[in-house]
Amino acid sequence: MRDDTIYEDEDVKEAIRRLPENLYNDRMFRIKRALDLNLKHQILPKEQWTKYEEKKTTLSLMCEMMLLKLLSKSLI
Repeated sequence: MRDDTIYEDEDVKEAIRRLPENLYNDRMFRIKRALDLNLKHQILPKEQWTKYEEKKTTLSLMCEMMLLKLLSKSLI
């Protein structure tokens, strides 16, 4: 899986556009918090780290659904 915050191709941009507002806001909050901590040369406290079990891959699922729709349209 690639990091969608570094390289946003057209598929990623479209998937981001299709995200529900609350998920989009959560994503933007995480990105802004990461940038803020990076500028301050700080590390996120360990109790705020995302556990592997809690990790959400909403954007990659959105990309896959989008690609499946495009494929199904091209087959019809």
